[in-house]
Amino acid sequence: MSLRVFIPLDAGSVAVGADDVALALAQAAKAGNIAIDIVRTGSRGLYWLEPMVEVATSAGRIAFGPATPADVPSLLDAITGNGQHPLRLGIADEIPWLKRQTRLTFARCGITDPRSVEDYRAHGGYKGLERALTLSSDDILADVTASGLRGRGGAGFPTGIKWKTVAQAQADRKFIVCNADEGDSGTFADRMIMEGDPFVVIEGMTIAGITVGATKGYIYIRSEYPHAVIAMNAAIAAAKRAGYLGTKVGGSAHSFDLEVRVGAGAYVCGEETSLLESLEGRRGIVRAKPPLPAHKGLFGKPTVINNVLSFAAIPFILDNGAKAYADYGMGRSRGTMPIQLAGNIRYGGLFETAFGITLGELIDDIGGGTFTGRPVRAVQVGGPLGAYFPRALFDTPFDYEAFAAREGLIGHAGIVVFDDSVDMAKQARFAMEFCAVESCGKCTPCRIGSTRGVETIDKIRRDERVSENLTVVEDLCNTMKFGSLCALGGFTPYPVMSALKHFREDFGPAPARLQAAE
Repeated sequence: MSLRVFIPLDAGSVAVGADDVALALAQAAKAGNIAIDIVRTGSRGLYWLEPMVEVATSAGRIAFGPATPADVPSLLDAITGNGQHPLRLGIADEIPWLKRQTRLTFARCGITDPRSVEDYRAHGGYKGLERALTLSSDDILADVTASGLRGRGGAGFPTGIKWKTVAQAQADRKFIVCNADEGDSGTFADRMIMEGDPFVVIEGMTIAGITVGATKGYIYIRSEYPHAVIAMNAAIAAAKRAGYLGTKVGGSAHSFDLEVRVGAGAYVCGEETSLLESLEGRRGIVRAKPPLPAHKGLFGKPTVINNVLSFAAIPFILDNGAKAYADYGMGRSRGTMPIQLAGNIRYGGLFETAFGITLGELIDDIGGGTFTGRPVRAVQVGGPLGAYFPRALFDTPFDYEAFAAREGLIGHAGIVVFDDSVDMAKQARFAMEFCAVESCGKCTPCRIGSTRGVETIDKIRRDERVSENLTVVEDLCNTMKFGSLCALGGFTPYPVMSALKHFREDFGPAPARLQAAE
């Protein structure tokens, strides 16, 4: 029997040498005449331990990491011998950082072969679709609605309501669109699931198609994710071969097919109507609403647009029932959220848990504080348009309404940590500059407001009429928040105003800023 070893093919792991480790291990095993089966999986999400090598044993998968090609000879000796090695982490599932998670969406990520339908099915895959094929559209909608699932892309709109709107729309064609244009800073969950468990996204989209009467779906992936594009295309081909895509899905009378489309890197195409424009072959510019995409979306037809994580949550709900999902979470935030810890943090990676955990627990307990060892001064939640929270707000539960009550956003659940050396006036300027660079230019508040915002914050940083210019920034933010066509201009005020509210000293005269930074 050959030795079975698992090494991630995840882009984050590859970036720190996973391919080199896999190659070195294959070569060393060949030279030693050792039969070995190397399976390239997704990442488990413990990025400070990547590349993490796992070995199948009768006691479970034993993990070692972070490994380098230089470690391979001694690793091979260990895994063919008594298993002892300085990099040994023990049974992977028992690693505390993993064990304390509630992995519903990411249950298979880092475990299964992302190109194998058989492996996916062996770990519970396609059970949700099989059940869906026995239900009516109304029954599926009832489950999705009762689960409390809300859009995981940022707005948090109830998924069941969106699907029901499209299901009830009258049209000769309908479409399912997956928004995989993950562009927020500190986010990588979409990429991870597409690279590590692409079939769960395909299954979720297929269930959506059957529910609303759509026969065609598109996955819109940003061009910066070449590994995800390859993984999704390979999985789509495998699903077609296995009869889970195309005509007679799963042996039923339903037809559903999928196609990957690659974006050109425009951040604004993460906004659903800009994405539709791009899918149709035009420049990504925001559409005015109404009409909503649910009524008039892709090619003018009723369209379900959901984020990767929204579709990836569907198979669990259909397999286990709405209550099993809704039992997790708090308030109107039900289920789990794959939270991404990034920035200046000791233990960065993906942590899936039920809504309700506090921001402080995530940063201090799970994340281990800053990588530099300096005090945490601010965290930004929800990407470049998310608010900055000071330590005084670390008691905030991870919940849509709790964050909104404190003028924040959960967004795509990316958390970026900053220590006490950060200049918050610079961060506010960056938010305006980011908006100016990424604006599609269609609406004046976003296009002009962001440019004036950069100029005005520069004046404040030069100590020019600080009080008057701070008033101008606040007025600009108010105009952008309520006058912009989409969330790019509408949410840019969140990081700017939160920086002004919680870190006002950084916007004062230069001596005050310097003193605050010491």
